[in-house]
Amino acid sequence: MHRILINKELCSGCKNCVLACMLKHNKDSDIYTLDLENIDNDSMVHIELDKENRPVPIICRHCDEPECVLTCMSGAMVKDKESGIVSYDEKKCGSCYMCVMACPYGVLKPDDRTKQIILKCDLCKDEETPRCVANCPTGAIEIQEEVPSC
Repeated sequence: MHRILINKELCSGCKNCVLACMLKHNKDSDIYTLDLENIDNDSMVHIELDKENRPVPIICRHCDEPECVLTCMSGAMVKDKESGIVSYDEKKCGSCYMCVMACPYGVLKPDDRTKQIILKCDLCKDEETPRCVANCPTGAIEIQEEVPSC
């Protein structure tokens, strides 16, 4: 099972994780042509400032007992017991926002264009390393392989 770990002390607020996520989940294949003003180019990762004005990456933790899955009435949010990935199926989503309200990390949000699709990290499941991890120059975001306990 994979787990995203955040070391906020190492975060410089560079937003490489945000840009890497945007690039991964949008049609543009080049950082130089990525339109940052296009509302369809959104990231599943964002950076917030804590109470001391230090940057903190806000990324889905793929929780052991995810509140988003527990509150999802349509079955659009599911947790794969083997991989640990919490995934989202927009075809099943009723756009009730229960998952958004239930997330203790404030990660989930509706898309900016339609407000119908929930933006949810998929842990770049088709790649060996999530883009946010691979593009973090300070090591503030890392992925850990957890061994499930018996």
